[in-house]
Amino acid sequence: MTRTGFASTGFFIFIVMQIIFDDNDHHLALAPLSLTRPIAEIRFGILTIKESWIMSLAHFYPTIEVAYSTQKYLNAKFPSGDEFEALTIIGNIKPQPELVEAIGQLKRGEMLYANDRLIARFGLDSIQRVDIRLENLLFVENCWDLFQKNDRAIQLDFELLTANRVSEKLNATNRSLNEGNIFIEKGATVNFAILNANDGPIYIGKDAEIMEGSMIRGPFSIGEHGVVKMGAKIYGATSVGPHCKVGGELSNCIFQAYSNKGHDGFLGNSVVGEWCNFGADTNSSNLKNNYSPVKIHSFKTNQLEQTNVQFCGVLMGDHGKTGINTMLNTATVIGVSANIFGGGFPSKFIPSFTWGGVNNDDRFILDKAFEVAENMMSRRGIPLTDGDKTILSFLYANLA
Repeated sequence: MTRTGFASTGFFIFIVMQIIFDDNDHHLALAPLSLTRPIAEIRFGILTIKESWIMSLAHFYPTIEVAYSTQKYLNAKFPSGDEFEALTIIGNIKPQPELVEAIGQLKRGEMLYANDRLIARFGLDSIQRVDIRLENLLFVENCWDLFQKNDRAIQLDFELLTANRVSEKLNATNRSLNEGNIFIEKGATVNFAILNANDGPIYIGKDAEIMEGSMIRGPFSIGEHGVVKMGAKIYGATSVGPHCKVGGELSNCIFQAYSNKGHDGFLGNSVVGEWCNFGADTNSSNLKNNYSPVKIHSFKTNQLEQTNVQFCGVLMGDHGKTGINTMLNTATVIGVSANIFGGGFPSKFIPSFTWGGVNNDDRFILDKAFEVAENMMSRRGIPLTDGDKTILSFLYANLA
C-alpha cells in the first residue's frame, strides 16, 4: 500500500508493505504454543518465524506492517489485515535465501508455490501461479518439529543476524572451540565459560549473561537480557529467548521469552512458552524406558496419538508453572496457565488452567490466573493487557 507523508522540504511518498502471516490451517497442530499466538509468532531458531521474515524481506520492503490470518479470538492482540492488498505468507515455514528472493520478486496477482505447496500470494485475487523447486524447505507441521528442526533454524538465523558484522571478543577467562562460529552482541557478558561451536553456531544476544562455569555446545542461542546460570550444562540445538533465565541441564530445547528454569534439573527435547517457571529440581523424561516412539496429546482429536517421535520431553503453553521436585513423564503436554505441584507423576496431558495436576484435578480460578500473570509480568515492567485477558478468557471458557 502507498502512504503519503510531509517533510520540511515538501511532500514525499513512501511505501508500506502489509504482510499477513497465515496460520495455514495448522493452529491446533502447533498447540499449546499456538493457543496464545499466531504460528508466525513462535520462536523457531534464534528469532520468531515472523522476525526472520521481516529481516529477510527488508531489502525488498524497508517498511513493513504486520497482520495475521489466525483464530478470531487471537485478533484481540494480533490484528487481522486486508488480504486484497497484502502480501500473505504462510506462517509455518522458516525463510531461506532462495525462498525470500522468490517472494521478493512476486507481482500483484501472483501466487508462489514451492515444491507444489502454496507459500505466498500477493493480493487475495491472485490467479497467476509461480512455481519453484527448492531443497530442504523448513516447514513446521507439528509442535515437536520445532525442536527436531531447530539446529537448521538456528543456523539460518545466525547467518541472517551476523552477515557483514563483527562479533564482540571473548575475554581470556573463557575457553572456546571454533570461535569464528561464535557471535557475541554488544553488552553481553561471558566469563569463565566453555563454548564449543564445532557442531553449530553460538549466538549470545545483547546484554545477555553467561555466568561462570557454564558449558555450552552449539547450536545455541540466547536472546537479549537472557541469563545462563552458573554451572549450567547446555547441549544443542537449544534456543533461549529474550529475558529468559536457564540453569541445570538442557538439551535441544526452545524457550519462547520471559520464562525461567533457573535451577538444577533436566529438560530435553522440549518447547516452552512465555512466562513459564520451572521449580527447583523439576525433571522431565525425554525417552521411554523401552525406547519406543511416543504418544502425544493432540489438540485436534483431544486424545493421545501415536507418533514416530522417539525423543520428546515437555510441550508447555504460556504461563505454565511447576513446583519443586516435579517429575514429568516423557512427552508431557501442558496447556496454558497450568500450575503443577504434588508428589508423583502428573498425567501426560495437563489441561489449561489446571491447579495441581498430580493428586487432584482442581481448576485454576480465572481471576487468580490473571493475578499470577500480572505479578510475574510486572517484575519485568510489562502489563497484562486487555488483549491478553481476552485470549486467556476465551481459552478458559472453550479449551481448558
